[in-house]
Amino acid sequence: MSVCVGRFMSSVYPCIINGERVQAGVYGVFEDRNPADVDEVVAVFPLLSREDVKKAIDSAEEAFEKWAALSPVQRGKYLVKAAQIMESQAEELARILTREEGKTLNESRAEVARAIDIFKFYGVMGSRIRGEFTPSADARTHLFTLREPLGVVSIITPWNFPIAIPSWKIAPALVCGNTVVFKPASYTPLIGYKIVEALNAAGIPPGVVNFVTGSGGEVGAELIINDKVDAISFTGSAEVGEEIKQYACRSNIRVQLELGGKNPSVVLEDADLDKAVEMVTRAAFGLTGQACTATSRAIVVDKIAKQFEEKLVERVKRIRVGNGLADGVEMGPVVGEKEMKKILSYVDIGVKEGAKLLIGGKRLTSQEHSKGFFLEPTIFTDVTPDMKIAQEEIFGPVLSIIHVHDFDEAVEVANKIEYGLSASVFTTSLPRAFEFIQRVQAGVVKVNKPTTGLEFQVPFGGYKRSSYGDIKEQGETALDFYSKLKTVYLGY
Repeated sequence: MSVCVGRFMSSVYPCIINGERVQAGVYGVFEDRNPADVDEVVAVFPLLSREDVKKAIDSAEEAFEKWAALSPVQRGKYLVKAAQIMESQAEELARILTREEGKTLNESRAEVARAIDIFKFYGVMGSRIRGEFTPSADARTHLFTLREPLGVVSIITPWNFPIAIPSWKIAPALVCGNTVVFKPASYTPLIGYKIVEALNAAGIPPGVVNFVTGSGGEVGAELIINDKVDAISFTGSAEVGEEIKQYACRSNIRVQLELGGKNPSVVLEDADLDKAVEMVTRAAFGLTGQACTATSRAIVVDKIAKQFEEKLVERVKRIRVGNGLADGVEMGPVVGEKEMKKILSYVDIGVKEGAKLLIGGKRLTSQEHSKGFFLEPTIFTDVTPDMKIAQEEIFGPVLSIIHVHDFDEAVEVANKIEYGLSASVFTTSLPRAFEFIQRVQAGVVKVNKPTTGLEFQVPFGGYKRSSYGDIKEQGETALDFYSKLKTVYLGY
């Protein structure tokens, strides 16, 4: 079904509840627009109500028993088949992702490839879900553990990695035997729908994966408070995460939260400066700075600070900003007007706080940029650790440079923050590298690499306010969140 919106014909996509297509919600529909050209409506989706979401949760509960009864190997085959379907659509998915979220086509291709690999990884992991045998003190007792699913899982995901993050939540949840109700961000529902479409094409039974769209106040709230939900996995703002955390403490359900970062890249005097400049540029301005692992603080020792800044500004001047579908573009738009205004407000705050603006700080308004939410890559220097721009998550292409005297002060400044997600150090000293690894308060630590970029086969999560819940995402560790252990004493 298509509707005419402005200059474009736009398809109306459904939600999926118990395997059935739900074309319209009680509150009508909403438009999914291209942040590089707001005249383009990429898709239209239903605005569902709480009652619709209750039906989705009920269908997941009804489907749970039969899905959990399948062996993990059988469940894994559905994931592998879905990965193969997405692989056949990879270029189409990448273009959808760029049109919805704004990132460059190369960035979208990389994210789609990662999502496909995640589904393959957890599909194969179906043959490795196991408990363990432990010798008993009694010679005639077998003592072992079994891994069982939790039940219905609510999965609520953000717009900045709208195919990778849902994949690394949905795939392990399913292979462990849970059923899912999935709400994507309203900025990026189409790429999320494509994941569910691939699972349905792979033959997954009705009700095992339900797809719902709508407001956080209606759809998101019901996914959190419904007493038939057994676990919640959420990635998004710290403010919403705090609300979920408070509810989880009262209701005693399993919750996993990934809530943001204010990530440092420490550049020491013995660093390969050209490499450090390139890696910091990639981490700060790649993905338009809209990554929870993006570098937002460059902590640089005084001895090389001026040289680092000069090289960094020259590199950033060469960044071409534009529509992510265009050749040669390195940085796309921010995702929406609200986010753009927030970022620009932080630029104003930085200037008022006394930081020096080295480059950028404005919205781009030329003909090429007139219909999108494009910002200049922005760098501040003379930033002190207590400034708002050095403490609060901006989530855009804004980098603050903080000068320090030495390595010890660099680590102190890196840790003087309420977040602890990702951190990197640039040095040619192996002892300094290992000391940084030991002392920095972050869940992901990198040496001579950008703070961004994650591999799916290892755990991911942060310290302090960045994460909540004892079990990290991705890798084999993710299976621990989506399952529970039963200990068996078998006497004979």
